Amino acid sequence: MTGTVRRLLAQQSAVRFAALLLLLGGFGLLVLLAPRPELTELPRHVERLGALAPVAGVVGGAVLLVALVPRTFVTLASGALFGALEGAAYALGAALLAAALGFAVGRALGRDFVSERARGRLARLDGWFARQSVLGVMTVRLLPISGFGLVSYGYGTTGARLLPFLTGSVLASAPTAFGYAAVGAAASSPDGINWYAVAPAALGLIASAALLRNWWRAERRRRRDLLAGPDAPTDR
Repeated sequence: MTGTVRRLLAQQSAVRFAALLLLLGGFGLLVLLAPRPELTELPRHVERLGALAPVAGVVGGAVLLVALVPRTFVTLASGALFGALEGAAYALGAALLAAALGFAVGRALGRDFVSERARGRLARLDGWFARQSVLGVMTVRLLPISGFGLVSYGYGTTGARLLPFLTGSVLASAPTAFGYAAVGAAASSPDGINWYAVAPAALGLIASAALLRNWWRAERRRRRDLLAGPDAPTDR
């Protein structure tokens, strides 16, 4: 009986994981085929929504991110709709909501499948995600490996903790959010470009490079300590 129950549970987890893959594939196809609006046409929609515009901006941006639309486009559109500062704030709100939604879907549909098959290196990798701090999440977010939504789904399938994941996701999105929103605002209102507003984009690149450098140095030091053994002297 126990073996039958285990097989049924394994089949259910496989079905849920297949549903997750189909969902991601459908979103990817939709992103490729969907028309892309012009940034200059976006500001007039804000007047139609009135007081609901900020809520629509955050929720709509989150839905787009969950549907695997690149965060760069979502932030540009937010800047075009609401201006540089407000657009950046709403884009960060959308990133937080999308990270939570993607994580929840990945955890519900894919976690059991991954945990049942985590062996050897995969188990060690899963343990690394489970131990990750905010800095670790930020590092993964800043690496050019995949889109914002796909990373959120992927983290949900691992043993990662929710709070560090959400915090790291927002902090990693912040450096470039203001720069991209400023560019979007400038694109929708070319006559009123404030080039000083684009400065945060450069600062974001510098911050990202510094974070990756520190992470790389920490990883090299950790590997050197592991090879040296527990009795080896540590650098101070």
